[in-house]
Amino acid sequence: MSKYWSDAIRELVPYVPGEQPKDQQFIKLNTNESPYPPSPKAVEALQGFDTDRLRLYPDPDASRLKQALADYYGVERNCVFVGNGSDEVLAHTFMAFFRQPQPLLMPEISYSFYDVYCNLYAVEPRHIPLREDFRIALEDYAQPNGGIIFANPNAPTGRAVSLQEIEQLLQRNTESLVVVDEAYVDFGAESAVALTSTYDNVLVVQTFSKSRSLAGLRIGFAIGHPDLIEGLERVKNSFNSYPLDMLAISAGVAAIEDDVYFRETRDRIVATREWTAGELAALGFRVLPSCTNFLFASHRYIEAAELMGYLRTRGLLVRHFSRPQIDNYLRISIGTDDEMRRLVETLEEHPEIVRL
Repeated sequence: MSKYWSDAIRELVPYVPGEQPKDQQFIKLNTNESPYPPSPKAVEALQGFDTDRLRLYPDPDASRLKQALADYYGVERNCVFVGNGSDEVLAHTFMAFFRQPQPLLMPEISYSFYDVYCNLYAVEPRHIPLREDFRIALEDYAQPNGGIIFANPNAPTGRAVSLQEIEQLLQRNTESLVVVDEAYVDFGAESAVALTSTYDNVLVVQTFSKSRSLAGLRIGFAIGHPDLIEGLERVKNSFNSYPLDMLAISAGVAAIEDDVYFRETRDRIVATREWTAGELAALGFRVLPSCTNFLFASHRYIEAAELMGYLRTRGLLVRHFSRPQIDNYLRISIGTDDEMRRLVETLEEHPEIVRL
């Protein structure tokens, strides 16, 4: 700890990303990456890129990507914001909208970056408990607030709320912004993008990292009323005018235009998820209903931390969270069919696990 640190940084508790091993080969089921490569069209865009152009700055507006997203989602281009991954988009969102006199409402169990941003930007959080079945109950958010944010589907639980529930929240909550973080929405939930044309106080945030297999390029975006997008642009241009490089813009446009590949790989992941959920249940796990590319599961007899260590010694990484309420659950990313069969076979070899 340096004597030059400010008091705010001394007290900051940073977000801890999933392990990215560098010295051993693992089957990585711990960071919710796609098990499939990017769209062939995105690969072609990268391989055919004119590298002489890299001496120039990229388009600060990323106009081609904004237009591709606008066309895909059926909105106007001035309703689209893009950033260096959805984490950056969320960071700008906290700065632009949530520094309010009233607290920001968020689920007690959700994406832990929300609390990091609250600490970083001096936003007061108010955590709303999940129901006993780990469901977000949006009716519990009917209280004074300076904004609301939740992930749909939620992380790390994987559970989703319906579009009808979100619209009912917007009808009740008319004086502050509602942010719907849809990092995993493509795997089984209903997107709230359609509501942005009716309600001016909803912002939808998505990413190319999960369902479009581009985690390594860091592309995130938001869709909302033009006034909201203008607020995000003001923060972006006060922080980094060039958040997306030329390669990310080119590959992002190609990926969003390759809808056939997107649907094929997404459907394969969903099918593998459902097979894996059934297998885990047969091995004595409680598996929450998932609308994501991961499963949240707890074994009836064996502690989650012990299972995580057991799997790691056998070359499989899964995610374990030590916080109360979920400390006996594992978050298991969906890999290829072969990888998930390896997971199931390895669990079957555990001396305390018996197939029901």
